[in-house]
This record gives sequence, structure tokens and C-alpha cells, in this order.
Amino acid sequence: MKRTFKTSDTQTSLFDALIEAQSRFGAGKVIIEDQDRKPLTYGLFITGVFALSRLLKRYLGEESRIGMMLPTSTGGAVSFFALHALGMVPVMINFTAGQANVKAATVTAQVKTVLTSRRFIENAKLEDLVESMKAYVRIIYLDDIRKEVSTTDKLFAVMASKLPRLFAKKTKASDIGVILFTSGSFGTPRGVVLTQSNLVSNTRQIEAHIELKPDWVAFNPMPIFHSLGLTGGVILPLLAGLRSFQYPSPLHVKVIPELLRESKASLLFSTDTFLNQYARSGEPEDFKTLEFIVCGAEKVRDETHTLFKTQFGGIPILEGYGVTECSPVVAVNYPDNNHYGTVGVMLPEMEARLEPVEGITGGGRLWVKGPNIMGGYINQAAPDVIEAPKDGWHDTGDIVNIDSEGFVTILGRAKRFAKIAGEMVSLTAVERIAEEVWPDNRHAVVAVSDDKKGERLVLITDKGDADISRLTNWAKENGAPVLAIPKKILKVEIVPVLGSGKTDYVTLQKLADVEMRAA
Repeated sequence: MKRTFKTSDTQTSLFDALIEAQSRFGAGKVIIEDQDRKPLTYGLFITGVFALSRLLKRYLGEESRIGMMLPTSTGGAVSFFALHALGMVPVMINFTAGQANVKAATVTAQVKTVLTSRRFIENAKLEDLVESMKAYVRIIYLDDIRKEVSTTDKLFAVMASKLPRLFAKKTKASDIGVILFTSGSFGTPRGVVLTQSNLVSNTRQIEAHIELKPDWVAFNPMPIFHSLGLTGGVILPLLAGLRSFQYPSPLHVKVIPELLRESKASLLFSTDTFLNQYARSGEPEDFKTLEFIVCGAEKVRDETHTLFKTQFGGIPILEGYGVTECSPVVAVNYPDNNHYGTVGVMLPEMEARLEPVEGITGGGRLWVKGPNIMGGYINQAAPDVIEAPKDGWHDTGDIVNIDSEGFVTILGRAKRFAKIAGEMVSLTAVERIAEEVWPDNRHAVVAVSDDKKGERLVLITDKGDADISRLTNWAKENGAPVLAIPKKILKVEIVPVLGSGKTDYVTLQKLADVEMRAA
């Protein structure tokens, strides 16, 4: 259900917000489940939190920041709140980021211990990564320490769950709620400090923006090191009273449609890349219980909208917009007022301003302010210093347009514009041309230096027979500028993506630079 957004409702710790949700919806309400099919009520979830926190205390002592390298699962959610019950800060480790970035993250966040599980490491084939990590952090396997649970531990957990505020370490709304790392789409990941109030605020903003019914089931296959997977997929359902089904990977495109049907999912968190694949693998029956789908991280292609409109009964795909620094949701469409091509309107209590950008008309660089804006950045040079946004304003680095009704259209990243013969060209817009010509394939566009025109465009695609003439003809027929047509096409078997589902532009830029130097 919708609830009125009140700033006073956000001035609470995450753990207190969880306890409030239990009071609101009842200790006996089933609230979370995963692929092991052992659903937990609020009461059992909080009991599990205290049981694990008691075990962890023996190992963690007075450490303050603890790495979490776990799959999207009930165990991942329990571990997150167990750390909060101890007054410790979860640091989410992106295990898809590569050894160098994982090490950089642990050093930046001053992590000495990382929680993981043997089962997860084996299933995800992360043995080499873990071996390399042992050189600079201690690894604790949760499946090992859970074997140590005694009768006394169980009795403590049951008692603590009855009086949770008494047994959980008291923390404040302004205390750190989590440390995440930006995806690294355009460079080295940065440490983002989100306060507990930031996280609670974002869930309350979403609740005030979209009606969420307590009898719904939220299906979350997004990784919890990704802010949408954590805030939208884990924290929001727990605080809003929605039963959630946590699944460890969005890559299992044949399994997930079946699970959507079996779990009677009402809403799904996804990205366009994965959603398109689910649609191609699934059957109409798999999606029939969905009320809507929330998509972020990348633009939803027209093809994806069409698939769900024509084959799956017109299930609304609510395109939204978020950045890690905003906990992450900034804007999202409404189920009953869904403007395709936009990312919806700003969440309650968010302010926006557009900064003019040279060469860009009809939009500007988006700055945002609100209760969900991060506490600040941390970096390796000064890990104890949190660099707070000046005056509370965060520069998203995105070029957007906001229409008279408040609907936001993403024009591209500031870094995703090229200057060709003195004209600014959106690389995102060029990608959309390729999508129009070859809708069944994945494309990315990067810019490389050019001695004559400053920069030139390179299209990287998995379309084996792609040729420039097709793009040129489409541009002529549709009035697109000739500057928007790439002069070079690189064909790859797979266009690489990050663990979050975003296109890996760092890798693609390196590929294009190498190819151009060799030419």
C-alpha cells in the first residue's frame, strides 16, 4: 500500500525499521524465501539474525567494517542484518569485478574479514579469487560456523527475538548502513557510504511513490552487491511487508521464468538485458502473476516492451533511474501512468537541477538532492574520511531532460558524448540507431581519437553481418544526422556486461583503442 512520505519515519536505524515492520505486519507473516524453499516468517528471520550475530561476535570481536561476499539469498539477507544487530557495517564485495578491484575495495573500506560460504564459492567458481583474497583478508565461511550453533545459542536467539531492541546494539539513523562500490562502468569503482537513514528513506520514498500490497511476492535475482538488488530487492520487501523470493543470479535465463510462475511473483527486479532473455526463454504462463516489472541500470529497448506487450498480456515494464550514491532509486514510472522512453518522475522529497552543458540543447547535467543522497565517498588515500556531497547536492554525471509533467528522459552519460567536428553526439543515441536496425542483437558505441575530426565513433556489436550501409540508410530514412553514424564496426561474439547487467564500457573502450592503433 502507499504510505505518506514523512521525513520523521526515516530517522531510524535499519534494525529498528525491521522491528517496526514486524510489528506492522505480524511476526507470523512469511516474508522471505530462496531457492532452498525454506520460507521464513518475520519472527524466524529475526531469530536467525540473532543466532548468526551471536556466532559472528566470537570471530569478529570489535571489528567495525565486515566484507560480505554472498549470493542473493535468505542467508545473505540474514547476514546483512546480523551485522547490523552487532553494530557493524556490511561492505558489499562485487565478486564479478576482478581480483584487482576486489582488493581495492577491501583496502579502501578497511576490511579485515570477509564473510562468504563454501557452497557459494563452489557454485560460482570463485576458488581462484578467494585464494588471492587470503593474502590480505581473513575469510570466514558461514556454512562452517553455523555447525557450531549450540542449544544455548538457540535459546539466546529465541529470547533475543522476543526483545530485539534490548539485545541488538543501538545504532543511529546517521550511522553507516552499508558501503557499496560503484559499478566501474567507466573506470575504477568508488566506495559509496550510505547511511541507515539513506536506505530507510529510499524504501519509504518508493512506498509513497508506488502502491505495494502486502500479499505480493517480489522476485529478486539481482546481486546484493548492486544497490538495486540490495535496497529494492532485499530491504524494501522486508520493510514494506512483501514476501520476497531471493535468487542468486540473473544469468539463469531458463530457470528464472519457471520460478516466477512457481513463486507466484507479483513484481520482478531486472535490467533490460536479462529481462529480454527471460522473455525469449519463458512461456506466457510464467509471467501471468506479475503486476509489473521494475527495470533499471540501462535503457529498456522498444523490443523488450513489445515482447511483453504482445506475448505476455501487456505487463507494464516500469523503467526507472538510480545511482548507487542515491541508495539507489531517483525516479521511476507509475504502473498506471507509464511513459515509455522515460524513467518516470522523481521520488518524493527529491530536488533536481540541470546544469547547462556546452553543445547540448534540450537538457542538462543532472544534480539531485534528497534524504536518500549518500553520506559520501571514501577512497584509499584517506579511508577514514567521508567526502560528503557539497550542500547535499550530488552530481549524477547524467545528461537528462525533464518535461513539464516532471518525467525524466536520460539522454546519456556526460562521459558518453563525443565531440565530432565540433558537434556533440550522444553515444547512447547512436546505440539506439543500431538497436532500431538490428533489434535482436546487443550493441555498444565508444569514441576514439581522430586527428581530423577530434573523435570518431566505433560500433561494437554481436551482429555478425552488420555493415555501415544499413545504418546509413536508416539515418537517411529517419532524418538522423550523418555524424551519428559510426565509421567503424567491430564484431564480437558477446558484448561484455558487468555483474550488474550494465554494459562494460571500460573493456570495450580498451578493445576499440587497440583495434584503432592496429589499423
